[in-house]
Amino acid sequence: MSAGEHIAGPRRAASRRGGSGLDWGLRLVFGLLLAALALAAMVKGGVWFAGFIAAVTITGLYEWHRMVGGQDYTRYAVIGTLGLAAALVAPLLAPQLASDVPFLILGGTALLDLAVAAGAGAQPLWQAAGPLYLGIPGVALFDLRANSVHGLWLVLILFAAVWAADTGALVSGKLIGGPKLAPVLSPNKTWAGFVGGTALAALAVGLVVAVLGGNFLSGAAAGLVLALAGHAGDLFESWVKRRVGRKDSGNLIPGHGGVLDRIDSILFAVPVCAVLVYLFDAHSLLGFGAQP
Repeated sequence: MSAGEHIAGPRRAASRRGGSGLDWGLRLVFGLLLAALALAAMVKGGVWFAGFIAAVTITGLYEWHRMVGGQDYTRYAVIGTLGLAAALVAPLLAPQLASDVPFLILGGTALLDLAVAAGAGAQPLWQAAGPLYLGIPGVALFDLRANSVHGLWLVLILFAAVWAADTGALVSGKLIGGPKLAPVLSPNKTWAGFVGGTALAALAVGLVVAVLGGNFLSGAAAGLVLALAGHAGDLFESWVKRRVGRKDSGNLIPGHGGVLDRIDSILFAVPVCAVLVYLFDAHSLLGFGAQP
């Protein structure tokens, strides 16, 4: 999550983002556990990272189809799962494949979901969006780790930006409160959370880049851009949940809600990171050398 949330009133204080000590304890424990799993999979790379991405994105995909498809969502989730799994497995089984093949698989999966949902009159555009919303960031994240120069460092920087923005937004939004950021999209997010999260992300990424031997100011600028993308992802998911009348995407993760509630920011930040890496040679801009 990002952009901060100012919580008021006893009912909200009992919510997953709210006030009881148990809620905050669960949020901290499970947040650290998920971060540790993500970091371990990232360091291992290869099939381990692909498996972690598949588990997270496929679970999120089921939550997406359940949100937008009501009771009759299983067929679309199954189609999306098979397509997403194929897109992630293809580079492992056949490394010689063109880099756009996984994205073509995702496109075909979305079209199949669209056709099946259209025939059933079941929100075809929303169903087709699921494999793209979850799949494109998932495939791009794996490709960043596996195929980009300094892939391990770049994914670490991405995680640092999103997690710092999340933490800074939550803490500053909670402590400061103040004017709402976008009440039409999400009624609880504040400008204090937005600014606090963005600032902490810029500082955190600048420090990580400096420790890795790069340029602090370039790192801070990258952290700012990635934080803004993360905020946009959080607001987008909040808008979707508001449209379908849900508070959380699920309840799988104690203290956090559903998987989509946990990864909404990174789903927007990953494509932005990929653009910075593949179009703007981000490792050089950050001051890293040409070799990993």
